[in-house]
Amino acid sequence: MRLHTKKLAEYACLLAFAMIVSYIEALIPIPLGIPGVKLGLANVAIVFCLYRTGIGGAFIINICRVLLCGLLFGNAYGMLYSLVGAVVSLLIMACVKRIPVFGMVGVSIAGGVAHNIGQLMLALCITLVPVLWYYLPFLLIIGALTGFLNGSLANVIYKRIAKHTELHDNEKQDANADHNL
Repeated sequence: MRLHTKKLAEYACLLAFAMIVSYIEALIPIPLGIPGVKLGLANVAIVFCLYRTGIGGAFIINICRVLLCGLLFGNAYGMLYSLVGAVVSLLIMACVKRIPVFGMVGVSIAGGVAHNIGQLMLALCITLVPVLWYYLPFLLIIGALTGFLNGSLANVIYKRIAKHTELHDNEKQDANADHNL
């Protein structure tokens, strides 16, 4: 029972973090001339969660974030684009994570690029305007840069939390060993 509660609390914290960052990003537009470009800092939580809990936990956090943020401060189209980008990104990150050469930053870069490609594909399907392909080089660069930023942040957070968790687990083991004496 305690493990279930601990995992639920961890998911709630990650979801809250992702939602807060999403809200802040919605308030601060990035004037690059390409609609919808954001840093995607909520993906720090998703990359972190992918490594900490696996694809199941990351999927739950990702879908809940997209739906809740879309309902609270978005619209139907924004939610649809976010959902497609989030799912494509997570699937690609889960696949790339299995390749030993890629670390957390590389996985995040792949996710950032995949997110933008997924959204571009959706835009092409909805609008049937082939000229949108001209955005692809810009979206690839932006996806790689934001993926690098998010992966770097997730990596730092992961290492610090893992270190803290390791210390906490060692203290518990020491306490249990003392109790058994």
